[in-house]
Amino acid sequence: MLQEIKSLEDIINSINKAGEEAKYLKEVYEIISENDPLFKEIDKKLHELGNQIKDLEFKTLLDDKFDNKNAFFSIQSGAGGTDACDFASMLFRMYCRWFDKKGFNYQVTSMLKDEEAGIKSVTIYVTGNYVYGQLKAEVGVHRLVRISPFNANNKRQTSFVSCEVMPEMDEIQVNINTSDLRIETFKSGGAGGQHVNKTESAVRIIHTPTNIQVECQNERSQILNRKVAMKILSSKLYKYYEQQNKSEIQKIQGTKSDITFGAQIRSYTLHPYQLVKDHRTNLEVSNIQAVLDGEIDEYIEAFLKYSKRKM
Repeated sequence: MLQEIKSLEDIINSINKAGEEAKYLKEVYEIISENDPLFKEIDKKLHELGNQIKDLEFKTLLDDKFDNKNAFFSIQSGAGGTDACDFASMLFRMYCRWFDKKGFNYQVTSMLKDEEAGIKSVTIYVTGNYVYGQLKAEVGVHRLVRISPFNANNKRQTSFVSCEVMPEMDEIQVNINTSDLRIETFKSGGAGGQHVNKTESAVRIIHTPTNIQVECQNERSQILNRKVAMKILSSKLYKYYEQQNKSEIQKIQGTKSDITFGAQIRSYTLHPYQLVKDHRTNLEVSNIQAVLDGEIDEYIEAFLKYSKRKM
């Protein structure tokens, strides 16, 4: 509750500050001419104020129950074989770039790499202001069309990857009976220090009544891996127990689809032309490299506005 109060107070203070700034600039603007040395400075401040107001307008789109929570974001390769795994690694890079641009902190909790190239799946713990509220715009199937670098005949290949997000839930919000848990340990995979693949620090937790499984292998300590895995399990169980309220679950996670043809929310086309199109909002961007470098705010804002119109 204290976090919610602080968040609301920050928004109110920002609105009041913007209002005072607008009133001051209006008064000054009315008494100076274009030849006045202050004119350029006032014009610059008006531009800055416009950006502040735009940011405040964006925050009004993030008013759902879980929008200001941290999140567990997962990327899963689908149809397309090695190309899909490579596409998953491309999206992983894209989102990490976006996290950096937004100033979010993030940590890989588990990753399964493909034997040939790319990754089969990865789960990332992301923290920051309105993380979940923004990442929910990315939930669904993403499609890539390109000349496959893994095809000896240089044929065009279509591959699919799905993205899923869950808000972080405190264990106290979900009643977990420890007797219902089966905890397994195994050796962590991937490149790293001298203890990797030697000690069983990775943790897998199975909730036996629901058969929900989660794992974490990023931390060196088994205790820390277990702590993160329990956070993921709490979030998944919250979703599971709220299945009776389907409308709320769809808001939290979005409607899940097969990771294949006809289910995509966004297409990334590299051949025969370059275009990124969101099929929900019809937003198109031709600078595909900028998008893959993490410039996805335009898509997120367009989706949030689209969602509000549908309500």
